[in-house]
Amino acid sequence: MQGSPISYSDKKYQVLGTRPIRHDGTDKVTGRAIYTNDVHFPDMVHGKILRSPVAHARIKSIDTSAAEALDGVVAVVTVKDWPDLKDKMADLGEGAVNLAELGANCMAHDKVLYKGHAVAAVAARNVHIAEEALALIRVEYEELPSVLWVQDAMHENAPILHPNLRTDHMGKPGDHPTNIAKHLHFETGDVDAAFKSADVVVEREFKTATVHQGYIEPHNSVALWNEDGKLKIWTATQGSFTCRHQVAELLQIPISNVTVTPCEIGGGFGGKIAVYLEPVAALLSRKSGRPVKMVMQRDEVFEATGPTPGSYMKVKLGATREGKLLAGDATLAYDAGAYPDGVIGPGCMCVFSCVELPNARVHGYDVCLNKPKTQAYRAPGATQAAFAFESVMNELAESLGICPLEFRLKNAAKEGTRRVDGPVYPRVGLIECLEAAKNSPHWNTPLEGPNQGRGIAAGFWFNIGLKSSVTATVNHDGTVNLLEGSTDIGGTRTSIAMQLAETLGISAEAVHPKVVDTDSVGYTDVTGGSRTTFATGLAAYEVGLDLRKQLCQRAAILWECDPSEVTFKEGTFVHQDKSLTFQQLAAQLPETGEPVVGRASISKDVSTNGFGVHLCDVEVDPETGKVRVLRYTAIQDAGKAIHPSYVEGQLQGGAVQGIGWALNEEYYYRDNATMANASFLDYRIPTCYDLPMIDTIIVEVPNPDHPYGVRGVGETPIVAPPAAVAAAIYEATGVRMFELPMSPPKLWKAISEKNA
Repeated sequence: MQGSPISYSDKKYQVLGTRPIRHDGTDKVTGRAIYTNDVHFPDMVHGKILRSPVAHARIKSIDTSAAEALDGVVAVVTVKDWPDLKDKMADLGEGAVNLAELGANCMAHDKVLYKGHAVAAVAARNVHIAEEALALIRVEYEELPSVLWVQDAMHENAPILHPNLRTDHMGKPGDHPTNIAKHLHFETGDVDAAFKSADVVVEREFKTATVHQGYIEPHNSVALWNEDGKLKIWTATQGSFTCRHQVAELLQIPISNVTVTPCEIGGGFGGKIAVYLEPVAALLSRKSGRPVKMVMQRDEVFEATGPTPGSYMKVKLGATREGKLLAGDATLAYDAGAYPDGVIGPGCMCVFSCVELPNARVHGYDVCLNKPKTQAYRAPGATQAAFAFESVMNELAESLGICPLEFRLKNAAKEGTRRVDGPVYPRVGLIECLEAAKNSPHWNTPLEGPNQGRGIAAGFWFNIGLKSSVTATVNHDGTVNLLEGSTDIGGTRTSIAMQLAETLGISAEAVHPKVVDTDSVGYTDVTGGSRTTFATGLAAYEVGLDLRKQLCQRAAILWECDPSEVTFKEGTFVHQDKSLTFQQLAAQLPETGEPVVGRASISKDVSTNGFGVHLCDVEVDPETGKVRVLRYTAIQDAGKAIHPSYVEGQLQGGAVQGIGWALNEEYYYRDNATMANASFLDYRIPTCYDLPMIDTIIVEVPNPDHPYGVRGVGETPIVAPPAAVAAAIYEATGVRMFELPMSPPKLWKAISEKNA
């Protein structure tokens, strides 16, 4: 079910809210769009990486002589070819990273910390010679004990990954080696006293497995290090400026010597922000004197790039018998993978984010273990936390005898609600989303068959603003060229162009957007954090105002009046009885002087606060534990749906990924700490055969920090699904599941134990 958004604004727009064909649509559907693997240069060679076969070991020696002697090999690099990187934090736009650890993740130093950790790299005339050369490299390892589960890694007797790591307890370092990199603590009110006064208290423990973003395009990069010291990179990245920063710092070269061209990207979801191949390809290029292309195989993507963390969580909630929440207590332990600085921070921020909770306490732990360094995955850290919190909410509602939707309405976060980590919400749309769910056909249609259940859950992601830059040029035919630095993953070329078009009073088709390299536009942060349509769109709005001001001045020249006497409304410039449309004025620009070029850069340190509510119907086969999703509705406050079709696509895509996370997806490790399912044959993501059409309801409660009311929408849709599916499974079976994924073997076992 798709329809017109439910709007809470009286503003009317000409372009916003329409559904034009996306500007890059023709190139995408005809196969002419340029992805990184389409980039070819004369004399180009191909690089491959030798990866550790074990999860934890000291590197005693590396002998590359046989590989270097192989005919067709042009370069071999190991850690000795890298600069000696010191601890230094770098801001990547959606989080910070220690550059020494980032470099060690790109190529191991004295130890390997997970199976698949890069150890050496080869460039050769073709990939077959490169793979043959990898087999000739001799590495001597001293294997060490490994640890793969977050609670095990927190034990005092656990194998230590980093001997110099000390726990950061709210800014105070610990006094002994540990795998716990960070301990966060947020608290408001008197939690213990509030629990004592509660009529009903529910406390549960939860576990979630490591899962991957599941993007179709593997990581790939092309690097050309010129003789003049200039480094050019073509890559699949969510942030070309972030990539440039990382590469320049890792290779210790001036940032002005690095140019990054973002190619089309076949999915990222947070997993293509950190660099993996780019600096390695650059070193191989410098050493060989040739352009180098590197493309990961699928097992490398699974084993050596950043999935989302596995987690252990304990959540406790207390309420009055009338259904008013009094207190909440949460302990979250997320694995960071091989290096510190995972996504525990956002998890702590989001765990109680959907309710008004006067007394709350959260402890969070960032834990290192022998898995790939974790990275963002669509609302990083929030999905795990919501699975735990929303599951306890549903159980608490049942204990109180209150409808779970009404229970949420009674306690919903709203304008003025303070989150446990401090921020106070401006106007937000959770209540409106709950009301939309309550009035939806889905909620009001009864289930009909046996072994069926319906679940509800809410979700939140704070969204970010950060920095964006655009430039625009008015053409004489009345069109506008728009240059931006935001990688287009979900149709943002069009959503940004539409905001400029609305500002100028022209059609979306009259704006020609182009994503350009880092030398061609001002600094722009990553396409991530649900920021792009909001922040880069805001920059497009500002550049539209700049162009309007300049065009008023040009009209004043033609009409021989003061610019202040020229007004603009809906694409027309007016002075007394004279008027010119945007297109008419553009045609006369050569008579008024130099070309009209606008520019804008913005930096918004704000959250746009995305709330959503999901409804899920399932049917469970009690004989096998297989879950079939019968019906699913995703409801979300978009602020203003610039292009409703793209918003619907984001809601559907996030819901599908969340359902996969709920039912099947996991990193499955053997006893020797190697991943058993590092391929899409064995790592089970949902397909069109597994799911019904995902219905969507768009709610529009305008965001006060944007002139058109835009909120980010891309991440919130993945937050609620696991909890909604778990609630539906409980209603269908009477079994509450506390571990993800809720795969058939686990669910069958739980049903069997209940029946026994």
